[in-house]
Amino acid sequence: MTGTAQRLGRPARRGVRSVLDGMVAVGLAVTNVPLLAISVVALALAPVPFLGLALVPWTMTLVRMRADLERRRASRIGVLVTRPYHPPPERAGAGGWQRFRWTVTDPATWRDIAWLLPGAIVGCGLGTICVVVPLYGLAGLTLTPLWIWLGTGWYGYGAVWSVDTFSDGLLCLPQGAVILAAGLWAAPWLRRLDAHFARLFLAPTRAAELRLRVTQLTVTRADTVGAQAAELRRIERDLHDGVQARLVSLGMTIGLADELIDRDPAAAHELLAEAREASGTALVELRHLVRGIHPPALAERGLGGAVRALALSLPVPIAVEIDLPGRPDTPVESAAYFAVAETLTNLIRHSGAHTASVSLRHADGVLSMVVTDDGAGGADPTAGTGLRGIVRRLAAFDGTMALSSPPGGPTVITMELPCALSSPRTMPSSVTD
Repeated sequence: MTGTAQRLGRPARRGVRSVLDGMVAVGLAVTNVPLLAISVVALALAPVPFLGLALVPWTMTLVRMRADLERRRASRIGVLVTRPYHPPPERAGAGGWQRFRWTVTDPATWRDIAWLLPGAIVGCGLGTICVVVPLYGLAGLTLTPLWIWLGTGWYGYGAVWSVDTFSDGLLCLPQGAVILAAGLWAAPWLRRLDAHFARLFLAPTRAAELRLRVTQLTVTRADTVGAQAAELRRIERDLHDGVQARLVSLGMTIGLADELIDRDPAAAHELLAEAREASGTALVELRHLVRGIHPPALAERGLGGAVRALALSLPVPIAVEIDLPGRPDTPVESAAYFAVAETLTNLIRHSGAHTASVSLRHADGVLSMVVTDDGAGGADPTAGTGLRGIVRRLAAFDGTMALSSPPGGPTVITMELPCALSSPRTMPSSVTD
C-alpha cells in the first residue's frame, strides 16, 4: 500500500513543481518584453560614438543572462541547452570596440534577441495554462463545500436546503478532481514543450557546435601536450638525479674494487658488497620509475586489479567495488588508473579521512569512477594542482570530473570517461576492504 501511494505521489509532486515552475515562467516571460525594447534602443544607438560601444555590450549581457537562466531552467527538466557563444577575446578588457565586435558578430546574440518575443508569448501562454487549469480544478474541490453552505437558507434554528444548489455542488466535486488531475498530469509536458521551444532559439546551431568542439579540442590538445612534456621532464629528472647517479656511483665502486682486488682483497670484497647493495637500490628506484610510467599491475591485471593493489598499499582502509565486464583501450585505462591514483593520493595527504571507497562501473558506454571519503571536506579544485591535473588528464579523452566536498565532509569525486570495453573480463567482481 505504501509503495502504491509513493508511485501515485511522485507524479502529483512532479505536477505541483511544474505548476510552480509555470508561475515562474509567466513572471520571467513578462521580463522579455522590456529586454527586447531595451535591445532595440541599444542597437538603434549603436552608430553613436562611445554610447553604442558601451550600451550594446551591456544590454546584450542582460539578454544573455536571461537566456542563460532559461537554459538552466530547461536543463533542470531534462532538456539540455548548451551555451552557444563565442569565447571572449583575449584582450576584451583593453577597449570597448573589441567587446562590441565580439558581441555583435556572434550569431547567438541575434538568436537570443529573436527568441525574446516568441519566448515571451509561448512561455506566458503555456505557463498560464499550467497554472490556471490545476487551480480551476482545485477551486472546484475546495470551494464546493462553501457553495453548498451558502446555498442553504437559515430560519431560526433550522435549515432549509436548496436541492438544486446541493446537487450542483456535488457535481462540482468529481469535475474539480478530474480537472485538477488532468492539469497536474499535463503541467510537466507543457513545461517540456516550452523548454523545447526555447531550445530552437537558444541552443547552438550545427556550425556553432562544431566551433565549440574545435575550441574544446584545441584546449584539451594543448593541455595534453603540456602534461606530456611535464611528464617527460619528470622522468628525465628522476633518471638523472636517481638511477643515473646510483649507476655512476656503482661503476666507480666496482672500479675501486678492481684496483684493490690484488693488493687488498678484503677491502675489495667490502666494495663489491656495497656495489651489490647499490645495484639493488637502483633496481628498486628503476621499478618505481617504471611503475609511475605504466604500472605492471595495470598491464597484467587490468584496471580493476591495479586499483585493488593500489588500495591495499595505502594506510587508509579503502573499500573497492569493481563492475567492469571488460577492459578499455590502453590509453584510456592508463588515464583512468592515474586519475584514481591521484585522487587517492590527495585523499591520504589532505583529507584526514579514516575510511574511503572506490567504485568502478561501466554502463552505456561510460566508465564511471567514484571516490568517496569521510574526511574533513572543503576540497577546492582551484586551490592546488592535483585536482586540476585530474581534470586535464580526463579532458584529453572527453572525460569529466564532478566534485562534492562540503565543509565537514564527506567528499565525493565522480569521474567519467566515455569508452568501450574491448575484451572479456578475466577477474570476477568483488569488494575489497
